[in-house]
Amino acid sequence: MDSGTHFVMGIALGGIALADPVVASHPMTFTAVMAGAILGSQAPDVDTILKLRNNAVYIRHHRGITHSIPAVLLWPLAITAILSFIVPNANTLHLWLWTQLAVFLHVFVDIFNAYGTQALRPFSKKWVALGVINTFDPFIFGIHCIGILLWVFGSNPIIMFSIIYVIITAYYVLRFALQKAIKKAVHHAIQDEDFVMVAPTIRFFYWRIAAKSKTHYYVGRAYGRTINIYDKFEIEPLPKTPIVEKALQDSNLDAFISFSPLYHWEISELENGLTEVRLIDLRYRSNDRYPFVAVAHLNDSLDIITSYTGWIFSEDKLQKKLQIGAGNE
Repeated sequence: MDSGTHFVMGIALGGIALADPVVASHPMTFTAVMAGAILGSQAPDVDTILKLRNNAVYIRHHRGITHSIPAVLLWPLAITAILSFIVPNANTLHLWLWTQLAVFLHVFVDIFNAYGTQALRPFSKKWVALGVINTFDPFIFGIHCIGILLWVFGSNPIIMFSIIYVIITAYYVLRFALQKAIKKAVHHAIQDEDFVMVAPTIRFFYWRIAAKSKTHYYVGRAYGRTINIYDKFEIEPLPKTPIVEKALQDSNLDAFISFSPLYHWEISELENGLTEVRLIDLRYRSNDRYPFVAVAHLNDSLDIITSYTGWIFSEDKLQKKLQIGAGNE
């Protein structure tokens, strides 16, 4: 989920924590628990700072080790230690318990996005992504905001947020049912698919579709159970040429491949004499474009002159990024 939704979920958890008699009867403990719930709901996303280094590092590691099983156990301990020092009279055990729940919920709800997490590390580096909730879901964010406002105006947070989470649970079940219906409709439309990704968008009934058969990739959209296939690409393995093998050693392309299970490739000769190797993720078609790409430019000596990976919504911006990269060589 996005940081805003994690934040309001942390506040909601702080309200529910008042069901704990120790928290409800001790103001200092409640203060610490509220802070722990908010910090715990944000802590796993500290790896967002990797964007300051470069996109390749961010793509490879975001929602990786910081969302792993050891991290889920260590974040609450670190936050509890800090808050126990700041609020020494707080009950440490209950502070840790509620902070632990906040961290767990952060990682748990991220699993339901299309991006997913490596929540099973260190036992598996597989990305766990159920793809039923958009990274930002207006309904989930909105109902939390309503709950917080009602709490400010005097509503009982325990009862109110309990009701809200029952509603959200039903919402998740509905999303799963809709996703299942869409996958069934995709099967009827394509029939020979062996991989289907049905991912949510910010609009409830609109879903992105990316599918793979033995011979082709399919990209489309679904509205309810109505399927529209926009693009069809013949599956061709990347050629094993020296230029391609060298390009794939680049950190940007290597990070892209580690993250993207469904991509199309293009190799072209540029006017300046360089060769461009471009990888295009097929999962995120938007406004007739595929904005998530990895690109490398190589010369005849197989030197990588410039490269880039990330979200780009216009060709002009991509070329500017590549020019900046070339300038840093």
